[in-house]
Amino acid sequence: MVGKNLLEHTGIQDFELLAPSRLELDLLKPLEVSNFLETHSPDMIIHCAGTVGGIQANINEPLRFLQENLDIGRNIIQASHKAGLKKLLNFGSSCMYPRNGKNPLKEESILQGELEPTNEGYAIAKIVVSKMCEYITAANSEFQYKTIIPCNLYGRWDHFNPKTSHMIPASIRKIHKAKQENQNQVVIWGDGTARREFMYCSDIADFTAKAVENFDQLPNILNVGLGNDYTINEYYHTIAKVIGYQGEFVYDLTKPAGMRQKLVDTSRQKDFGWSSITELTTGIQKTYEFFLDNVAS
Repeated sequence: MVGKNLLEHTGIQDFELLAPSRLELDLLKPLEVSNFLETHSPDMIIHCAGTVGGIQANINEPLRFLQENLDIGRNIIQASHKAGLKKLLNFGSSCMYPRNGKNPLKEESILQGELEPTNEGYAIAKIVVSKMCEYITAANSEFQYKTIIPCNLYGRWDHFNPKTSHMIPASIRKIHKAKQENQNQVVIWGDGTARREFMYCSDIADFTAKAVENFDQLPNILNVGLGNDYTINEYYHTIAKVIGYQGEFVYDLTKPAGMRQKLVDTSRQKDFGWSSITELTTGIQKTYEFFLDNVAS
């Protein structure tokens, strides 16, 4: 999702971009990664690849989320370092923060507490890869391997499978189906009061374009977010309004809801001179249009 939104963004199109598909380059195979870098000798890498999924997928397959994200990140970082590539932008995740961390979550609070169990495997992998970047840069400042930590993301090119996707795309599909089938109720996991920060994906593409253009000024680790959050209930009601669903919501308190709040501190982001521009309803509308054009049909 992030990569495709970045390729669509006008701010990055002045660069010659290499964006191999999974069929063209298997990032789980270190030799393939090394050979690719040797063949193409890029000036910079934007590492936004990974195995991702929603809360249920993370609960079901913690080993896979740990292993594959660790292997992908390690292969990219090690091959880049070995090839002498000096600039790398690594995408972390707000899952890296402690489950009971004080919100808004500051970059220095990573490893300062217990992780959220429902996505622990994924978070551990992301922390290890960010630490690899940190250690390489600390050992030799000619290598600028930097990590950005986006809040939750949604938008065009998202995955909409309710069993594996994140909350917003899963909710869009669920509420769309409920409307189509004249269902009177839609189930929300938990009590709906947990708070989340979701950014429309074209905005993170816009930030990435700015980060590439101003890479020397970019901090070594940086949150990227909205600066505000919403309850799960507010997301569901916004999606229902966009779709035109008139039914009611009921709560399944036996299902996990994850962290009570996950809002990143955007102080460094503001100092860098960037802010998100897409309002929630607008982002949901654009995402639903993409769903109708590419998934529902």
